[in-house]
Amino acid sequence: MRSAELSALIGARLTSARAVRGLSLGALARAAGIGKGSLSEIEGGSRNPNLATLYALAGALDVPMSWLLAERAGAEVSSPGIHTRLLAATQEDEVTVEVFALRLDRGPMHRSEAHGAHVTEHLLVTRGRAEVGPLDATVELGVGESLQWTADSRHGYRALGGASAEAVLTMWWRRPRRF
Repeated sequence: MRSAELSALIGARLTSARAVRGLSLGALARAAGIGKGSLSEIEGGSRNPNLATLYALAGALDVPMSWLLAERAGAEVSSPGIHTRLLAATQEDEVTVEVFALRLDRGPMHRSEAHGAHVTEHLLVTRGRAEVGPLDATVELGVGESLQWTADSRHGYRALGGASAEAVLTMWWRRPRRF
C-alpha cells in the first residue's frame, strides 16, 4: 500500500473516531500526548504518523492499531529502531486479533505505552535475538522462543547482539469494538 493512500485512510479513520466520541482535535491531541498541529496534519493525510504516534492515538481512542490502518494487510509503520508490517487483522464477537511482522534494529529499547488489561501480546522471534516484554520484567529470546504478556504496563522490544532481529507479534483485544 502506498504511503499517501495509507495516510489518507488513517486520517479518515481518526476523524471519524474522534467525531463519534465527540472529541475536539485538541482533546484527542492532549489525550494522545501529541501536538494539535501534528494531529491536524495526520487527519488531513499530509503527515505520516510513526508507530509510537499511531499507538498513542489508538490508545487514546481505545481502538486496535489495525483499525487505524483500515485492517489493510501489508500496511507498514515504523519508529526509530522498529519496523512493523500488518500481516492480518480479524474481528469476531468481542475479540480483535492483529498479526504483525516486526524488525527490530540494533540500538536502544523501543518502548510502548500500556494498552490495557484487555490486550494480550505474544511475540515469537524468527531471526536473531531480542529482549522483549514488560519493562520491569523483560526476557531475552532467541529464534523459536516466545513470550506472552498482558499489555497493561509499559513494555519494550530491542534487538540483541550485532544484528537486527525479526519476530511475529500477535495482539488480541478482548472487548467490544466501539468504532
